[in-house]
Amino acid sequence: MDTPPLYRQLAAHYLDAIRAGALQPGDKLPSLRSLMRQHNISLSTALQLCRNMESEGWVEARDRSGYFVKRPRRLAIAAMDEPATDVAPDPAQYVGIHSKVSDFVARRRQGEVRIDFSSARGAPELYPGEALRASMMRLLRQKPALLTTATPSRSLNPLREAAARRGLRVGMTLSPQEVLTTNGCIEALNLALRAVAQPGDTVAVESPTFYGLLQVLESLGMRALEIPTSPQTGLSIEALEMALGAYDNIKAVVTVPHLQNPLGSVMPDAHKERLVALCERHGIALIEDDTYSELLDTDTPPRAIKSWDRTGNVIHCASLHKILAPGMRLGWISAGRWQSRVEMLKFTQSRSNEELSQGAVGDYMNTGDYDRHLRRLRERLRQQREQTADAIAAHFPAGTRLNYPPGGLQLWVELPDRLSSMTVFDRALRERIFVAPGTLFSNSSRFDHYLRINCGWPITEPIQAALRRLGEIVGECAAVQRKAA
Repeated sequence: MDTPPLYRQLAAHYLDAIRAGALQPGDKLPSLRSLMRQHNISLSTALQLCRNMESEGWVEARDRSGYFVKRPRRLAIAAMDEPATDVAPDPAQYVGIHSKVSDFVARRRQGEVRIDFSSARGAPELYPGEALRASMMRLLRQKPALLTTATPSRSLNPLREAAARRGLRVGMTLSPQEVLTTNGCIEALNLALRAVAQPGDTVAVESPTFYGLLQVLESLGMRALEIPTSPQTGLSIEALEMALGAYDNIKAVVTVPHLQNPLGSVMPDAHKERLVALCERHGIALIEDDTYSELLDTDTPPRAIKSWDRTGNVIHCASLHKILAPGMRLGWISAGRWQSRVEMLKFTQSRSNEELSQGAVGDYMNTGDYDRHLRRLRERLRQQREQTADAIAAHFPAGTRLNYPPGGLQLWVELPDRLSSMTVFDRALRERIFVAPGTLFSNSSRFDHYLRINCGWPITEPIQAALRRLGEIVGECAAVQRKAA
């Protein structure tokens, strides 16, 4: 296990005190001499401690007075409202969502993008590329014919074994045979939906939700029911229960319980348990998209929804795309009572995944290096999220709101004066800055005044400048809108 430098350990100690309220904005940190004496450290280490906290926005240096706790800019942004949950939602056929997404992608490709805030992904340097290459080379030396030998459809491999083993950490008891490798989580979701529903059936989804899921539903000819979703606690169980009483053709519920895309919400355990029981009682499948849970700011992973499943009614889908190997498109599915059907659908749709990447990644996941990588990744993303949120607070106009999640790759930003995100998208694209407009995340227009901002890249000066310019664009567009009103 990697041990952080001493100055970072001590900085974390004081940061915990600030977050707990023991140190309030305006309070003075111990002097450098006091820090040296209290912690038996050198002057250099004491300076590194204070400068580290200053660079991350938690303290400020005052001339000849020392370091004082300050209120990070991001904490001054108002929180988002909770959605209304007392009205049954109307079902929406996702006719046209594919054309909206296609237009979004096509316009992205029309010219060179200077800064891309639109994708929920991390920078390549955040991932252990060298270690994965070494793992692949070892495997090829051990199995020289691997690239020229067809992959058996039912063979066990290190990835399936690693996924089953790590499932124990989140409360799931799976055998490797119950883990089916897929081409990312999007194929897993595709298989799950095809297993439990038919064209014309209704599927309950979070609102807002990942536009890739909306594309899948449209391509399968399924109808979607948008369920209000809290920025804090995720899918509204009350609204879903009301919908289940109002509509009789709901075949499945799809939810992202941890760091929901795009909101970043985290479902409490009590809600997960209620959701499992509700779906079981109504005889509808519960599909869990667990893409982001390893990015939560904690070393203690949250319980998977499937950990409450006793009848095989929960289908668990997961992916390594965001947490380990974006270039490999590896995911998996454990489909409960639909496992045999999903395996046949997978065979029909794309056959087995190739063995080299599964073996190399699985071997790496079975080492302590994997957990060390995850800790480093979470810490880097935390810093980048905080810096991005502070930049938004500093440069976006008054009235901007922000949901600040406890982990992950993205921020969900509410624009002032209900400003259209497509207006901002068009203006920013002219300056080669690419953002994801909120209109992509729902078939309705209710999220048109939101943006999803990626935090997966280190905050360099060009990114700081782009955030500053994006805030100016929002202000300029809002001013034009107010003048026209």
